[in-house]
Amino acid sequence: MSKTENLNDQPVGWALFRVSAPMSIGIFGVLMVGLADAFFLARYGDFALTAVGFIYPVIMTLTSLSIGLSAGTSTVISQALGRGEDQGKQRMTLHAMMLGLALSTTATILFYLAAPWLFSLMGASDKVLEAIMAYILWWCVSFPFLVVSMSLNSVFRAAGRSEVAAITMLGQAILNIGFTPLLIFGWGPIPELGVAGAGMATFIARFVSFTGVIGYAWWHGDVCFNLNPIKDLGRSLKRIGRVAGPASLSNAINPGGMAAVTAAVAVVGETAVAGFGAATRVQSLLLLPMLAMSSGIGPVVGQAWGADQTERAQRAVRLTFIACAVYGAALATVLMLFANPVVALVADNEEAAEYGAQYLRFVGLSLFGYGILITGNAAMNARDRALWSMGLSAGRIALIYMPFAWIGVMVFGYTGILGAAIAANVLGAYGAVIACRAVGLLGRDAPGISGPARMARSAASSD
Repeated sequence: MSKTENLNDQPVGWALFRVSAPMSIGIFGVLMVGLADAFFLARYGDFALTAVGFIYPVIMTLTSLSIGLSAGTSTVISQALGRGEDQGKQRMTLHAMMLGLALSTTATILFYLAAPWLFSLMGASDKVLEAIMAYILWWCVSFPFLVVSMSLNSVFRAAGRSEVAAITMLGQAILNIGFTPLLIFGWGPIPELGVAGAGMATFIARFVSFTGVIGYAWWHGDVCFNLNPIKDLGRSLKRIGRVAGPASLSNAINPGGMAAVTAAVAVVGETAVAGFGAATRVQSLLLLPMLAMSSGIGPVVGQAWGADQTERAQRAVRLTFIACAVYGAALATVLMLFANPVVALVADNEEAAEYGAQYLRFVGLSLFGYGILITGNAAMNARDRALWSMGLSAGRIALIYMPFAWIGVMVFGYTGILGAAIAANVLGAYGAVIACRAVGLLGRDAPGISGPARMARSAASSD
């Protein structure tokens, strides 16, 4: 049977570390896949690296939709475990998998059909567009396997077993990175597939990971396939969807906005797109500790909130915000000194590398703000306030990043886009602090946390 760990029995700092540390390893592996793709494709041809620069923000938008579904599953299960309700977890897990499969299949079909028009609109053409479509085919086939695996990983995290999710993610990344150069360049009987080879490597790794995580979940009792899949389906979908819907949009808004910003970068030129794309991949890897904390704070806040331990949830949020500020300051110093050699690892073209280095040097000063934003959003999702996090993410992108980027590129060129990124990160952090305070996650008791209101909240959580 599966083991569930009560995070409320542990000191706040240790509970955050206990969940976040393993996830840092798993997220590191996932991010290395993007860097490996950029590294090998840059050596295959400049057009291939430019193609990935267009692809990355768009596929991250779709992937972020599945992250939202995982957030909904994790919130519902962690709060239930905090209240001591272990029954029904298997059925809810099965329902989350069914929902993920249905949504991901629909999304991937629509995306593939719209891809030629979408990437043409972003500025891709000719050989670059051809390379994009070769990659997208295999990515789309693999997407449902990824989404179902992520739903199961969220169950493991909610139960305090983040090491299982981390091992799954790391194993998938190792397979992906191992197959990528073989399929891009060819070796022995393996033909040279170019950009399509990078997409095929992703498919192979996701399929193998999917079979492994399904087998583990069944063996350890996290999911049972003998259950009536229709029973309580509406109730499960309502509880998961209450967080998953807004959280999906919240997570998709940032990479979706990045696609629009990439289109603004394309005004400068395709070389700028290549450098900008390389820099954002490096940035994702450097943000690893903050991304891990955003994965770790959800179960800690969720279990604490489910057990009505409000102050414990507040301490967890304060601690993560402080950690983001300290790490962000150290990261800004390192990037100011070493941006050029770091970005040169994934950008073979000297001009593209210079564009990437400019991004890392200047936007690196504001990355602490992005960390506070994503950890604050994760905490609000776990608090069952996903609409707040969605509004915060939408405001950051729609009101700050996108309009400032387009205005900036028209007036100041590439430097204007960097200024927009800095403003979006800093103002996003300020918004996260205000929002977390408003919902009772930062230095203030949540309204209605005791007496009849607490009973009403518990009843609403079980709807």
